[in-house]
Amino acid sequence: MEIYKLRAERSTLHGSFSKEIEPALTINSGDSVQFQTLDGGWGYYCQTNGKRMKFPERNRETDKGHALCGPIYIHGAKPGMTLEVQINNLVPGACGFTSAGQWPNWQNQKLNLMQYNEITLDWKLDVQEMIGQTTIRDRIFSVDLKPFMGVMGMPPDEPGTHSTFPPRFCGGNIDCKELTRGSSLFLPIPVEGALFSVGDGHALQGDGEVSCQAIECPMELADLTFYIHDQMSITMPRARTPLEWITFGFHEDLNEAAVQALDGMLDLLREQYGIHRVEAMALGSAVIDLRITQIVNGIKGVHACISHEALRVSGV
Repeated sequence: MEIYKLRAERSTLHGSFSKEIEPALTINSGDSVQFQTLDGGWGYYCQTNGKRMKFPERNRETDKGHALCGPIYIHGAKPGMTLEVQINNLVPGACGFTSAGQWPNWQNQKLNLMQYNEITLDWKLDVQEMIGQTTIRDRIFSVDLKPFMGVMGMPPDEPGTHSTFPPRFCGGNIDCKELTRGSSLFLPIPVEGALFSVGDGHALQGDGEVSCQAIECPMELADLTFYIHDQMSITMPRARTPLEWITFGFHEDLNEAAVQALDGMLDLLREQYGIHRVEAMALGSAVIDLRITQIVNGIKGVHACISHEALRVSGV
């Protein structure tokens, strides 16, 4: 099993999903890749004053979405199989930002925030202590960091380029804060070789990502290991974290997203315990949590969660 490094540079960066993009790297199942990524807004690096430097070579026509690193071609990956992305380590850069106000999204309209000029919080990130700090009105606000990657995914098996902004069945802008170190994300493989890309580093985010942004940051390290499961067939993403199993739903309507997430969790309970979906629904009502993943990507997200310790099974 090999370990590769992929730095954020023009040859490895792209701002859309497409099966027509040439792979930046070819690996085997079981190999690891240590990525360096820009922040989702194409910030290049953090200066000593804590400000971000914009990437100088962004193409405004082809790089309209998040700055993604890749794609990675994986030998043996074929449509119908499942890709497991094991998250080994995540190290943010030294700075980040969060903006709010003015932009005409639906939540700013509903909350009457469009009348205010957009503001941006600049965050200084201490990756040794895992603490972030920003200043508002001469007061310093501190938070504990919990980094994760907002975008992990593959292109659909369709021609042309596809936006990085919505989450899809094959991954993308999922923005799930639970996908931290020690977790695995499972994705249906849509194209030969998988063509996996990653980006949109977040130092910290609340469920919902309510302003449209988390603490957006570059990642000095996103260490991922890739496994192909040829006997595992899923239709939507699921994840295993150190604490729980997670299934996902994506739709413009939060009710429909919730149904998709629940559908995936009923399948998971049926697979694990050999019970009927109706039995899984009744049992799950006591132990399944529904959470809003994000409300800001056009396609909204809901994830269903069940703790590894929630169910204890014994014979009658």
